[in-house]
Order: sequence, then structure tokens, then C-alpha cells
Amino acid sequence: MSEDGGDRGRAKVRVVPTTVTDSGLEVKAIYTEDDVVGGSDALAERLGLPGAAPFTRGPYPSMYRGQLWTMRQFAGFGSAEESNQRFHYLLSQGQTALSVAFDLPTQLGYDSGHPLAIPEVGRVGVAIDTADDMASLFEGLPLDTISVNFTINATAPIILATYLVAAERQGVSYEQLSGTLQNDILKEFLARKTFIYPPDASLRLTGDVIEFASQHLPRFNPISITGYHAREAGCDAVQELGLTMSNAIAYCDLLIARGLDIDSFAPRLSFHFATTLDMFEEVAKLRAARRLWYSIATNRYQAKDPASGRLRFFSGNSGATLTAQQPLNNLIRSTIQCLGAVLGGAQSIHVMGYDEAFEIPSEEAVTLSLRTQQIIALESGVARTADPLAGSYFVENLTDRIEEAARQLMEEIEREGGAARAIETGLSQRLIAESAYRYELDVTSGRRPKVGVNIYADDSESQEPPLFSGDPTSADRQIARTARRVAERDAGGVTTMLTKLHDDVVAGINVMPSLIDAARAGATLGEMADVFRGEFGEFREPSLW
Repeated sequence: MSEDGGDRGRAKVRVVPTTVTDSGLEVKAIYTEDDVVGGSDALAERLGLPGAAPFTRGPYPSMYRGQLWTMRQFAGFGSAEESNQRFHYLLSQGQTALSVAFDLPTQLGYDSGHPLAIPEVGRVGVAIDTADDMASLFEGLPLDTISVNFTINATAPIILATYLVAAERQGVSYEQLSGTLQNDILKEFLARKTFIYPPDASLRLTGDVIEFASQHLPRFNPISITGYHAREAGCDAVQELGLTMSNAIAYCDLLIARGLDIDSFAPRLSFHFATTLDMFEEVAKLRAARRLWYSIATNRYQAKDPASGRLRFFSGNSGATLTAQQPLNNLIRSTIQCLGAVLGGAQSIHVMGYDEAFEIPSEEAVTLSLRTQQIIALESGVARTADPLAGSYFVENLTDRIEEAARQLMEEIEREGGAARAIETGLSQRLIAESAYRYELDVTSGRRPKVGVNIYADDSESQEPPLFSGDPTSADRQIARTARRVAERDAGGVTTMLTKLHDDVVAGINVMPSLIDAARAGATLGEMADVFRGEFGEFREPSLW
């Protein structure tokens, strides 16, 4: 046998690490103090201390020694009852908060019985048609003690209304509720595309939610300003940061134009970033994000409350980096991404299941994802001290370069007329598409190694793990359940509430109170969304090329 273990007939491949980050930033073989801009005094000013301006080292003084990040696995499928069972299981395994995935009809404002909805009911998330469904989703789960994240955007005001009605039924006050509503409609136009209404109308609804929450939901984050989906669509780390911060500026401008003071809403703004496989770049990006937001809040908007400049974020590990080939390799990929999020100081983390490339994660896969977080938290030692990579010549150099590159992109978007205008002109979408194209070329050509795909591939392996299997009768039962609830409700009362909602839309009044009344009366998600459709119309994205 040969010294290489018997591979005499197999071509040798010499693999070396790439010398640039995923964003194309050159990486030197070694870094010294000469690579830290301005020397130790300037670095100390840029760093500060954890919990203190400019928050480079983290939003809280003790970070994970005081409290671990929230372990929030994204989950939801089929009916509210089925998703409720998955929630109970995850909490029994040590998950510390909930994150709800909604099916496409719910995201796009259609009831489950709508002809366009039927093929998609419950497939990629839970179906929510009424406040009764929302109450069933959280059956046996005390909403005064559990933090809940809702990944929903175009129908975010409606989902929030049904959630508030579900809380009322549990006897939980609005003041007790904690969690996050994604509610970031700009990133839907930018990357994910589950928008319904035109941009101006959509922004109005986003603003209504934030304004209402600032007055009535003191522990609830009414928006999660999100770069994650642009990253999943193909942009790089610098673009993710620049696009996200430009969107944050657009939302702040919107709310200030309504007469709100920056300190009345900024402390409850939250952010959502991807954490991919280029670990040191990801850590640097997250540290730069905190510094950038502090500068925006204090220099651009003159915020006085320290909490306004304290960026808090949820890290979603990247599904786009996972592969159908050799799927068990995804366990290692997800572990690296989770570690990067922790070293970057995330407040909440979701780890992808190793079978993400195939289907809704199986129970085994979501359990392993949760265990990944728990092992990193409790066995690795990385949570013992705040910002353990601070002072690394390489990390500090990379943090500075990413911040500067993101600022340059933000200035380009500002010259275009701001985030909304850059979306209208297609600038932001082109940036993402071009970056995604470069990435695919790099993988296809082999310039970017992808283990099990373009290197160390083995077609003889069994590629498909045991997959999650949902109940095939779930959609039919959901449709029948909603039809029964509609037949049994007080039709006159629903009509009155929907008319009031319409009148508020026309008058420019904040729609949240009338949405809550309509949800309480038994109006469906589709009926409430149709009120908006009737007034705003639906948006069709123009061709950009």
C-alpha cells in the first residue's frame, strides 16, 4: 500500500486556502501592530468597553457571563397544532425562546382556502388564518414569560394583531409581551420578494406597527432590520452591512417624519444578520455593525438615550452555504457559523439543520442544531469573557476595513436617493445579483473550494438523510377549520370591523387598533389583507435588465 493510504490511482489535488475573504478583502499572511490604524490609543477609542459606546465589543458589560444568547430555533409547519407540538418539544430540549416560520399563503395575505394558496398550505411554515389559529399555536405556552420571534413582513401588522388577541385570551397584558416582529418590508423588495403592496403603502404599514409598539409594547421589538435575506440571495458581508444600515436609515427617516423622537423608538429596533462560513470576516462584520449603528444613531440622529445606539441582533446561520451533497458535512458548517455568531456577540441565534437542503428539518436535525448551541455555550469556554478576539491585529484590521467599505456603499446608496430609491432603480438588486453570480462562478470553476461539491466529492455515497414527513391531510383540515370558523362567527360584527379598518386606511390613521378589533371579531388574515389590497393595490416588480 502506498504512503497515501492506497490512493495510487487517484489524481492528487493540492488544496490551499484562498487569500481573500468572501467579500474580496485581501488577507496577509501575518498581521502586526502596524496594521492597526492609529496605534493603540486610537484603537482603544474605537473599541471602548463592552456595554459602552461605541459598542464595538458588545451591547452589554458582562455579555454571556451575565446571560447567554437566546437559543431560538426557527420552526413551524402544517397547522397551528402541529407547530405547537414542535415548540413544546424544542422547549423541553432546552431551547430558550421561539421563532415562528409561516407558510407562503400567510406571508402573502391569502387564507388557506384561497385557490392560489391551496398547494402551499403549511408547506414551509405554519398556516395562520385567524386569531384562533394564533391562540392554538401558543396553547400551553405562557406568553408572559416566553419571547417569540415572528418572521413575517408584508402581513406583519395582521400577524401582530392576531398575536395580541391570543395574548388577551391568555390574560397577558401587552406590556408583558417580549419578542420580535421582523416587519422589514424593504428587504422584501430588495431580496426575498414576499411583498404585496407598493413600496410607499408597505412602508406606511411598517411605520404604523413601530409607532404603535413604541406606545403599547415596551418589551417588544417591532422590527428586525434584516440583512440576512440579501446575504442568502448572494450579496457579500460588506454589502449585507451597507444595505442593512441604509435600510435602517430609511426607517428612522420615516418615523421621524411622523413626528417621533429617535429615542422613542430606537431602543427597540433590532437587527438580523447572516453568519456564514468565513468566520473572522463574520466576526469583524458584526463588530463593525455595532460601531456603525452607534455612529448613525448618535451623529446622524442626535440620539441621547444610550440604548438608542446599542445595536442588538439575531444571527441566522446560513442555509445557502449548506449542501445536499454529503449532508452530514453541514453539521460542521453550522457549528462554525454558530461559533462565529457567538464570537461576534449575537443576542439570539438560530442554527440550521443539516438536512436544510432537502426539506423542513427533521426532529433529529433540529435537536442537533440546538445541541450545537448548547455545547458551544457550556463546553467550549468561548462565553467566559466578552469579545475574546478584541485586540487581535487581524480582527481589528478587518473590522476597520469592513466598516469603511460599508460606509462607502452607504454613501453610494445615499447618492442614489436612499434605500427605497436604490431599490426602485435596481441598484441594490444588481449588487446582490452580481455578487451571487461571482460566487457561483467561483464554485463552478473550483476557485472557491466546496467540500463534497467541487472537491472531495464522492458520488457513490448515499446523499439523502431521513427526511421530515408532514401530515398530508393537514392542509385539508386547515381549510375546513377556517371555513367552519367563518360560518360560525358574527358576520355583521366582522363587516363592521373591516369597514372601520378601511376607513382608517383611507383617513391615514394608524391601522393597528382597527386590525386588533377585526382580529378579535374573527376576521381572517385574507380579509384584512384584502382591505389593504383594495386601497393600495398589489405591486408587480418591473424588469431590471
